[in-house]
Amino acid sequence: MTSKTLRRRLHHGDVDGKRHEHLETSGLDGLNEPLLGNYEYDDKDSEGPVLKDLWDDERRKEHQHWTILFSHLIAEWAQWLANVVIGSGTLLKRLLPFDSTTQNGQSKKILPPSLNPLQEERLRNMQQRLEVPFDGSCVEHQDALRELWSLAYPGRELPSLKSELWKEMGWQGTDPSTDFRGGGFISLENLIFFAKKYPDTFQRLLHKLDGNRADWEYPFAVAGINISFMLIQMLDLQSGKPTSQAAVRFLQLLGEDEMAFDNLFCVAFQMMDAQWLAKHASYMEFNDVLKSTRTQLERELELEDVFSVRDLPAYNMLRR
Repeated sequence: MTSKTLRRRLHHGDVDGKRHEHLETSGLDGLNEPLLGNYEYDDKDSEGPVLKDLWDDERRKEHQHWTILFSHLIAEWAQWLANVVIGSGTLLKRLLPFDSTTQNGQSKKILPPSLNPLQEERLRNMQQRLEVPFDGSCVEHQDALRELWSLAYPGRELPSLKSELWKEMGWQGTDPSTDFRGGGFISLENLIFFAKKYPDTFQRLLHKLDGNRADWEYPFAVAGINISFMLIQMLDLQSGKPTSQAAVRFLQLLGEDEMAFDNLFCVAFQMMDAQWLAKHASYMEFNDVLKSTRTQLERELELEDVFSVRDLPAYNMLRR
């Protein structure tokens, strides 16, 4: 069996699934010595009042010693922190492009900025797009599927809406309409936009032309649906007002470019494939690759000099 026939299908649920991990704590049970401050002398009272008074006096002296020591340490630390804040404000600004950035790179909720009328209008349009599910009985949606096929395989005969040929594009079965689910119609619009705006990159990803590929590759079309769904979650687009760092920056990009989401989809798809190759990933690792892609994309969106999708470092990987 050739490597091409080994490629299998990716279910949408795989990408949003979670792996449960547990922390081994059995090593803590091996401690057979008392922790400092918790050791109790059972025979202390039998030592007599003199020894007990000496013991209490030593305890008071030790307590005073540590109190003074920690007071000095806290004072020195406070002075150092004040010097950093006063004298190194620009450094802190570089290290923390957003006030609420966390050390592990995860987005932390912040207060959303006020939107100008253009941003509000475009955000409403985006949310309206998200509300449209894919409808296999809708002529407009059927035509969109046919358009995607024609863009992906120019010159090839257009198959029926239920055909084994759709699997070549990376759909799970013979009927692509069953694969959209949470992605909605916008995910199909994203794929069509990708094929039109960046046809060279689209074709290279569709046909897996770059790098050393795995025998068990990710299916192109379903991967695109999952990328759309990942972006919707990351940008918090289904909420009344996005409040994550990435979402706040996206609103700024949306004010500059009405198609910012579609362009960001293309960047994310190319970024995901680059992560896939760098990790030498196979089908079962798709979820991990998608998580890494999200983390990288969030970091790039937090850069101070990003004013449009074209300013993202990963945008340079796209080819028309």
